[in-house]
Amino acid sequence: MSDQVSSLESEIEETRARLGKTIDQLVYRASPKTIIRREFASVKAHFVDPSGAPRTDNILMVAGGVVGVVALWVVVRKVAS
Repeated sequence: MSDQVSSLESEIEETRARLGKTIDQLVYRASPKTIIRREFASVKAHFVDPSGAPRTDNILMVAGGVVGVVALWVVVRKVAS
């Protein structure tokens, strides 16, 4: 009987430890600073390759999109006035 109790106690402690680690990981992942760092790294990876050189194809696509939106906005404003 005492073996079962000690076995259950150790199992409960192991489960608590695992749950504690899981909660710590979730708190870390949900932290605003962590989210911002992760998203910044994702955006940076889109525009800069691992060697540090700029990815001109992606930069040009975004710049072209911005220019297109601004041009459309100017044309719509001119037509509307």
